[in-house]
Parts: sequence; structure tokens; C-alpha cells
Amino acid sequence: MQTTLLSVPLVPEISLHLAGTRTGLFDAAGGAFSSDVAPPFWAFAWAGGQALARYVLDHPDVVAGKRVLDVASGSGIAAVAAARAGAAEVEAIDLDPAAVEAALRNAEVNGVSLRARAADIADTEGADVVLAGDVFYTRSVADRMTAEMRRLVRQGRVLVGDPGRGYLPERLFQRAAEFAVPVPAALEDTETLVTTVWEMLSPHNKLYAANK
Repeated sequence: MQTTLLSVPLVPEISLHLAGTRTGLFDAAGGAFSSDVAPPFWAFAWAGGQALARYVLDHPDVVAGKRVLDVASGSGIAAVAAARAGAAEVEAIDLDPAAVEAALRNAEVNGVSLRARAADIADTEGADVVLAGDVFYTRSVADRMTAEMRRLVRQGRVLVGDPGRGYLPERLFQRAAEFAVPVPAALEDTETLVTTVWEMLSPHNKLYAANK
């Protein structure tokens, strides 16, 4: 997919190689979904990733000096924000090798360093802070993500950006922030998505035992 270097609407401090605002997810495939080729999720600044990036830059103490893992990183926006906010180490993982390349390319253009690899969340050992944007978009994916995040939250904080996709188990999270995120109408059928940054309850939180 052809991309252009653009500033991110909610996070203008960051520029990414993105599809144009009039481009939809499946436009490069003639508007049709193909199971043989992964959709280019990495070519868009999804609302959840934008919200996470904004939150991290506004609260650098969350990641400063820490090891950060960006799960299902896509464009790498959250990873780039963590690196800019002073994280000691940043790793971005995504199942799509094209997303790995995009994250590295976007890190370079923003003058930060991070590691990136094609991997599943189940293949990770965790970090001080785990970031994940827009990962609760189907029931099956949400169930897998929830199970793995409950493993990872025993080792560090887990922050999720979600624009109300409908499958996030809110009982396991607490609200950290909320943003009105500008998004392309060609992608979301709207120009703004109210997006929440959630923090997963840790095993040390009294609400965790009550809601698990």
C-alpha cells in the first residue's frame, strides 16, 4: 500500500508513514478481503493507538526508564511514543512482518530507537509496561488477549487503548483517560471516536480478586 509521511491528528509530535485519509483498509485489494494477505492495519493510525500515544506523552513517568512492550503494534505509534517519553527499552511485536517493517521505519523518521519482531503476545515474557491499542475487536481475539494480559499484568502494568469495539472486559480494567480521537471517515465511518485508555487491574488491587 502506498503511504505518505503524515503527522498524527491526536499526537502531532509524531509523524508516521500512513495511507491517505480517503483510503479504506481494503482499498489496496480492490475493496475485498483476502484471507491470503493480511490487511495493512499498519498503514493507519487507529484510535486506540493514538490514545495510548497521547497518554504516554502526557504522562512520561508511566514509561520513563522502563522496559516497554507494544503488542499488535501496527504502525508502531505507541512504541514510538514510549521511546520519545524516555523508556529505557522498547519492543514492538506484531504478527504481520509488514507491520514490523513499518514500526522500524516510523521509529527512524521520529528519531527514536526500538526493537521490532514478528511475534504473538503468547511468545512474550512481559515487560515493565505493556501497551496494546485496538486489540479487542472480535470475541475470539479479545479472549486470547485477555488471557495473555492477565499473565503479563503479574509482571508489570498493562495499558490498553480501546474506542468501544465492544469486547473489552471492563470489569478487569480501570479508566485512566479518555480522548476524542480524529479518525478517517473512510476507515471508521465517522470522523471522531471517543477512546478510553484503560489500565488492567493488577493482582495486588482489591478489585482484581472481586472481578476475576
